Amino acid sequence: MSEVVKAMSKTEVLTSLAEKTGLTRKDVANVFVELSALIQKEIGKKGPGTFGLAGLMKIQVIRKPATKATTRKNPFKPDEMMEVKAKPARSVIKVRALKSLKDMV
Repeated sequence: MSEVVKAMSKTEVLTSLAEKTGLTRKDVANVFVELSALIQKEIGKKGPGTFGLAGLMKIQVIRKPATKATTRKNPFKPDEMMEVKAKPARSVIKVRALKSLKDMV
């Protein structure tokens, strides 16, 4: 049987990065806090709605408008019509892996 490998916990990630960079664990935690705040500012309502992280990934906000309730053909039963409920306006977050991240696999 193959051994099950667990994903690193937040503490293990912070400790590993602290050891490799020579920073304290608290400094590394502060970098993550500031990165989170920067992402929030960039993808927030007043920001550009996109954030790229050093060739690893791109985070985009797609703002979808509200839709009205309608009746449409049922794709599974061609002779029937079906009710489509109204949906409110919403923001959807898409995270795209960039080439360097894809090449790691």
